[in-house]
Amino acid sequence: MVRRVLVTGAAGMLGRAVTAEFGRRGEEVLFFSRRELDITDFAAVRSALWRLRPRVVVNCAAFTDVDGAETSRERAFLVNGLGPRNLALACREMDAVLVHVSTDYIFDGQKGEPYGVYDPPNPLNVYGKSKLWGERAVAEAGCRCFIVRTSWLFGPGGRNFVETMLRIGRERGAARVVSDQRGCPTYTVDLARAIADLVESGRYGTYHVTNSGSTTWYEFAAAIFKLAGLEVELAPCSTAEFPRPARRPLYSVLDPFPLKETTGYLLPPWADALERYLSERQKIT
Repeated sequence: MVRRVLVTGAAGMLGRAVTAEFGRRGEEVLFFSRRELDITDFAAVRSALWRLRPRVVVNCAAFTDVDGAETSRERAFLVNGLGPRNLALACREMDAVLVHVSTDYIFDGQKGEPYGVYDPPNPLNVYGKSKLWGERAVAEAGCRCFIVRTSWLFGPGGRNFVETMLRIGRERGAARVVSDQRGCPTYTVDLARAIADLVESGRYGTYHVTNSGSTTWYEFAAAIFKLAGLEVELAPCSTAEFPRPARRPLYSVLDPFPLKETTGYLLPPWADALERYLSERQKIT
């Protein structure tokens, strides 16, 4: 049976991948950019959902400027907190399934081993706090929902670390990258597939979905330059040597359990995902 799937934030990197994935599966996909549907406006959200009657809503809309959130706190909480709540309340009214995408930044990075889905959150920055607010609002709304935490996204159609490194490498021939933050790079194409399979499973709950394995930003950059065939003078530095407005967790690796037990697989290794992304990128350019 063909389902009607509504994707918010569809102009963004993940939104594009999710729209494409559900479309490949033969679903009827309705997609809205931030300008077309402001999720912070409950009346607009409720009207759109009742008019279009989707069976599944995938929320890819987010305020993702981690440093900018420190000075735009209200906006971050509106988009990352109130927006998901609005969607969840509207989904509950019409018995639609909501998929809400969250982040590894709800954790403080002090654990030193992969975070499970029920480990206590303790965000270090406004962005993480706003995303946690959104998670809790969705869970409390009482709709059928998936909360999908992910990290370090890269893929076509948006700004990401891979594109930044490629640009810096070509323009400067040198880069200085933080080497003491460890996490899981995630390819939007792989994440979108997992989201669609979770929806298919019908097993609602919280999931950690990233590509397999972990790395540091420095090691990630080295792999990017190697696979792209760029000779770049790459130098490591500590987080303390590269201060940013928002604090970052030093260790935000996510434990995928029970993803495999639900979908039947784990996402491929991040290095494999990076190689596929660069290969597809080369075909386009």
